[in-house]
Amino acid sequence: MRKHLSSALVLLAVCQLASAQIQDLASPDGKLVVSFKLTDTDNPTYSVKYEGKDMLMDSPIGIMLDMGAKPTLQGLPQGRDAGTGDFTKGLTLVSVTDNAATVDYSLDRIKKAHVSHGYVQRIIELQNASRQKIEFEFRVSDNDIAIRYNLRPGQQRNSTRVLFENTGFTFPDGTTTFLTDQSDAMIGWQRTKPSYEEGYTNDGPMDKKSGYGHGYTFPGLFHVGDNGWVLLCETGVSSRYCGCRLSDCVDNTYRIEFPMPEENNGIGTTCPAVRLPGSTPWRTITVGSTLAPIVETTVMWDYVEPVFETAHEYKYGRGTWSWIVWQDASCNWDDQIKFIDLASAMDFEYILIDAGWDQNIGYDRMEELIKYANSKNVDVFLWYSSSGNWNDITQSPINRMDNSVVRKKEMAWLEKVNCKGIKVDFWGGDKQETMQMYEEVLSDADDHGLMCIFHGCTMPRGWERMYPNYVGSEAVLASENMYFGQGACDEEAFKATLHPFIRNTMGCMEYGGCFMNRILNKQNAGRGSKLKTGPIFQIATQIVYQNPIQNIAICPNNLEDAPKICMDWLKTSPTQWEDTKYVGGYPGKCVIIARKDIGGKWHVAGMNATNEVIKAKIDLSFMGDGEAVLYSDDASFENPSLSTVKLKAKKGYLMEIAPNGGVILEK
Repeated sequence: MRKHLSSALVLLAVCQLASAQIQDLASPDGKLVVSFKLTDTDNPTYSVKYEGKDMLMDSPIGIMLDMGAKPTLQGLPQGRDAGTGDFTKGLTLVSVTDNAATVDYSLDRIKKAHVSHGYVQRIIELQNASRQKIEFEFRVSDNDIAIRYNLRPGQQRNSTRVLFENTGFTFPDGTTTFLTDQSDAMIGWQRTKPSYEEGYTNDGPMDKKSGYGHGYTFPGLFHVGDNGWVLLCETGVSSRYCGCRLSDCVDNTYRIEFPMPEENNGIGTTCPAVRLPGSTPWRTITVGSTLAPIVETTVMWDYVEPVFETAHEYKYGRGTWSWIVWQDASCNWDDQIKFIDLASAMDFEYILIDAGWDQNIGYDRMEELIKYANSKNVDVFLWYSSSGNWNDITQSPINRMDNSVVRKKEMAWLEKVNCKGIKVDFWGGDKQETMQMYEEVLSDADDHGLMCIFHGCTMPRGWERMYPNYVGSEAVLASENMYFGQGACDEEAFKATLHPFIRNTMGCMEYGGCFMNRILNKQNAGRGSKLKTGPIFQIATQIVYQNPIQNIAICPNNLEDAPKICMDWLKTSPTQWEDTKYVGGYPGKCVIIARKDIGGKWHVAGMNATNEVIKAKIDLSFMGDGEAVLYSDDASFENPSLSTVKLKAKKGYLMEIAPNGGVILEK
């Protein structure tokens, strides 16, 4: 359903003043308040309070447009101000319009199947010294703020470039950070970075510089001491803009940054071009006194609209995936038969066949293999490199996704052989040209009934609602790193208790984990990375990590050597959710999240990243009284247990979680 504006429109002010005091804008429940300041001597600023406490101090706001200047290679006009539409200073107020509105929609691939809530909208029309006009738009719900700029045509100009944004976020002293670095471009394996696969700070100080000196990728989580929590992100990025990030902190302020020139091997622009009239993507600010609004927010999808409609009905679920443990050599006929049979035995819907299938199996035999999978009630996803001239990747198939003529022919073949989806890997950055390619791949794929997973990629920005066949992005330091090094296994629990509060709360996360091998090799023995977390911890990731297609890291041997209660649980594990609730936890230490599946059953998953047993009395009143099923890791991880417990809604429940262990409670 589309969001509906209420019929009551209130015009608060229409004026033309050099300076103005604009009334504060409060959320429907009155707890979240945004203040906007405009004077004749200062730059425009805004600030945010929640329950009367400072969450953002006076923060810069504004944007600069190219309204006719000759561009330079760096994207800025000579003299920076020459020929620009400067909306960062010297602005006067034209009008302020407030609306009351409601968001109401259904979406089957996010943390909440149906979203309905009110918000207030404020559009502030401003004029600069050149008499050019712009709108600063704010939308405020009970825990979320979304900000964008609505751009007007200029004199004889119906398109523009955005030279930079002055949008900033100024935090109170003492705020700590949970941020992931923006890497250098064109570094790493086969020059594939940035790929959104860096580590996170943990309660880090604001004044520490980012690891590469390029700031931080979205989203970013901030602990504002006793005042609460703030999560920053952006949404609504399509082919009409670039992806952005946060700058390093200067004077407690983080600002919006555009892509680096070196991304995509230097191909493409750093400054997005916009057809006028047009709007920028939304900058989102989620605020709460606890972490509940952070985990439960739907702001990423609330204010975006579908880019195109689909004629197809897509099916979600779980898949096997040989590459994660058996690696490149497994992308052959015999091993894929074993993983198809495993998917069938587990009642999984899919198998993902990874890189090299075109050479090791071939196109003709792949058609036979898909027919075999279908005979076992298993559908197939196939891997592709994004290819192009922005990295040095040789893993095949290559040169199939980057060219529209070749891509459409390839996708027609995929539809013909009854392939259901593709995983496209190794993207090159966040420039507008790259966002155009994401959209083109999604659009062409939908023409042929294909779902899309992206790896080595940027994070999604509202894409679940914008693109009907989008089903997940990696954009995280994911499970493959555990295979490649013991250090990632040692830190698994720590990272797992970060993602639900940061990366995964803002969009699908195709992590590809849930190992049942204790040693990450084909033999499940001998040399190799060793898990440091328990088997219930592993299956709990299928609840804590939200993604409509879950490619799970089990192997054929796990039918015999893995705990039966875990394998049985995976056979019926859901991937679609009616509701999501934060129950408890702290980033990097512990997480307890409840999700309600489409059938109405609640699944509460707890994961412990500390070296001590966690005993937490939690409120499960939403589950009601009655008997629940409890899965628990023991201290040795050798004897996970399955039992029943009685819940009493008014008394709370004492959940105990072993160090590096997990718990699942279902009713």
